[in-house]
Amino acid sequence: MVAEVAVWLVRAGKGGVSAAMALEQGVVGIGWTELPDLSLIKSRDELESLYRSYQPDAKPAIASNNVGQIWSFLSRIQPGDLVVLPIPARSAVAIGQVTGGYQYRLDLSGDLRHARQVQWLKPNVPRAAFEQDLLYSFGSLLTVCQIRRNDAEERLRSMLATGSDPATHDLFNRGEDELLQTAESALDLDQTAREQIQDHLTKHFREHKLAMLVSVILEAQGYETELSPPGPDGGVDIIAGHGPLGFDPPRLVVQVKSTAQPLDVRPLRELHGVMPSFGAEQGLLVSWGGFTPIALKEARQRYFQIRLWTAEHVVDSLLNYYDKLPASIRAEIPLKHVWVLVPEG
Repeated sequence: MVAEVAVWLVRAGKGGVSAAMALEQGVVGIGWTELPDLSLIKSRDELESLYRSYQPDAKPAIASNNVGQIWSFLSRIQPGDLVVLPIPARSAVAIGQVTGGYQYRLDLSGDLRHARQVQWLKPNVPRAAFEQDLLYSFGSLLTVCQIRRNDAEERLRSMLATGSDPATHDLFNRGEDELLQTAESALDLDQTAREQIQDHLTKHFREHKLAMLVSVILEAQGYETELSPPGPDGGVDIIAGHGPLGFDPPRLVVQVKSTAQPLDVRPLRELHGVMPSFGAEQGLLVSWGGFTPIALKEARQRYFQIRLWTAEHVVDSLLNYYDKLPASIRAEIPLKHVWVLVPEG
């Protein structure tokens, strides 16, 4: 019989900005970079006193919320617990097992300072592999929270063993109150909505159709574009330029990859190599599954020549220019502006 363990959600910065680093380094981590090493903290009261010394103006509710999350990460999470890390850029989550205690790390990139070692058991599980009730839990507004509902541990273990979520929930036949109770805490409605849009695009805009979507987004941004037909494209899916006929700079060539895996450096170099033959000053490489660290590093060296778009960049541009997109595209991606009250903290 497998011993019962806790299941934790731990985010890697706003929008999962540090998720790739967390996977590469084998850690989960949190920010609160103003706080020093917490290794000697022995109680929540002691942590709260330290937190208030660094954040004396924090509102009580916000302070209590943050201290609770930090204390969970510092003390409640135990080696052997399962951890879920959302990876918005890939519309995926990583599942790991905590292998060590709290560490204060100054060597990690980004805003992560407080960390725990993790063995990543499945680093790239598509969100679509989970039923919606667990996805609501993964959409918690909190940076750190325990996922208790909906047989989370059993279902994650099944995912690790078989690659499938054994849940048979029919969310459309459940009452509103029951559905809302599936969330572990307040949802990050903005991030949850973005992830739902990304999931929709993952299912309905693959390969040539994703290139078509990028093409109409560029047109909404003021480019004249030419989209290559389906099939071999010679390394370029879209040619774009400004002006009535697209002759004016900046002239752009675009390559679009819809695979779920991070793209390595080779397509970046190939795109750079074909730019002169098209008379293009700039290139855009779109990878739905994101990019490897070496590709990101090399792209930074070519910052004024080539830009990289992940799934998140496509969603950003889609939302920014949605009203300018063709009616046929808006019919396939039906979105509605909604105002919501943002909870404090």
